[in-house]
Amino acid sequence: MSISLITAVLAAAITAGTPILYASLGELITERAGILNLGVEGMMLVGAVTGFMVTVQTGNHWLGFCAGMFFGGLVALIHAILTVTLRANQVVSGLALTMFGTGFSGYLGQKMIGIPLESPFRAFNLLGLGKIPFIGTVFFQQDALVYLSYLLVPLCWYFLFRTNAGLNLRAVGEHPGAADAAGLNVALLRYLAVFVGGVLSGAGGAYLSLAYSPSWVQNMTAGRGWIAVALVIFAMWNPLKAIVGAYLFGGIEALGFRLQAVGITISPFFLKMLPYLFTIFVLVLVTSGRNAGAPAALGLPYEREER
Repeated sequence: MSISLITAVLAAAITAGTPILYASLGELITERAGILNLGVEGMMLVGAVTGFMVTVQTGNHWLGFCAGMFFGGLVALIHAILTVTLRANQVVSGLALTMFGTGFSGYLGQKMIGIPLESPFRAFNLLGLGKIPFIGTVFFQQDALVYLSYLLVPLCWYFLFRTNAGLNLRAVGEHPGAADAAGLNVALLRYLAVFVGGVLSGAGGAYLSLAYSPSWVQNMTAGRGWIAVALVIFAMWNPLKAIVGAYLFGGIEALGFRLQAVGITISPFFLKMLPYLFTIFVLVLVTSGRNAGAPAALGLPYEREER
């Protein structure tokens, strides 16, 4: 494999991994608060369609991106109401949210199919760093949302492990009864975590429709939301490991396209299966024989009277 092909695959891996990275960071924050949200796929789709619609109407892709984040968070609040306030089963609620997001985004986007996006996010050379051999081509000839994700990962890590607010959030996910006894508002913290998770999932969806593939196609997430959920386990609930996993999964997807481009005859159906087969393999490898560091109260509803 030539150096140019390796460079192209690695650069494409970052681009392909970015929507998964946004969504996995959102799910990671949500799960750190003890709430399991399997509705990532639905929130990403809502973020993708609303971001695309607003961008088409306004011509401003930043407004579209913000809209995708906002509506992703708004949809996530449905999950928060059901699981935090009504203490519904978190798995059932998350699956329902995915189905709702899939249907709702398809309904909203009916008239958007086939419309070209005139102002998508485009790659640019960041501060001249793109001229650095190899590293510059891979990391610094990307679009603004990729650069934003570079900052978001260390910020999430710092928030979770170096601030009192992050400690409070992790305490709610580990032992909500003790956190409540210490004076923390468990319900409020879980609501905020679910909302932020939805915002980041919406950002991942908006990235797909505004940068990665500037268009709207029904079900365009193609299972990336489920990969994001699996990636949280792979990363052991650590943002720094999440970025490695996201680019790894993105690389598997990018490699499939590049192999076809250079004329290697492999079934396209098998190439499309590769990211999901790799996801299953990684999950089995990471979780075999241990709990992989999951928050102790993950998926468990909290009732104050039971404290």
